[in-house]
Amino acid sequence: MSTAQSSTTEDNERVRITTWTFSAEGAATGQHRHEFDYVVVPVTGGTFTVTDTDGSVREMTQTAASAYLGTAGTDHNVTNATEQEAVFVEIELKGLTTPSGELLR
Repeated sequence: MSTAQSSTTEDNERVRITTWTFSAEGAATGQHRHEFDYVVVPVTGGTFTVTDTDGSVREMTQTAASAYLGTAGTDHNVTNATEQEAVFVEIELKGLTTPSGELLR
């Protein structure tokens, strides 16, 4: 199994934006826990195998440009189950600000 490549283009007090590239079938993120709520924006679409920490496994299909939400506390490994490269952008929502610029958590 190969490791999916991540590239973080923004990481500040409000958001972290990471592009995940799965080069081929079997490439995986590795087990990880999401600290924040997040939005996933599939670039290519594809099918993934998601393995939770309790060992449960499910298949997930992403459709290009069809964003979806994830919640803080999610703990999983995501593995490319397609025969081609798969790419998605993950936007972690660290905090929002008020009109005056105060950071909300």
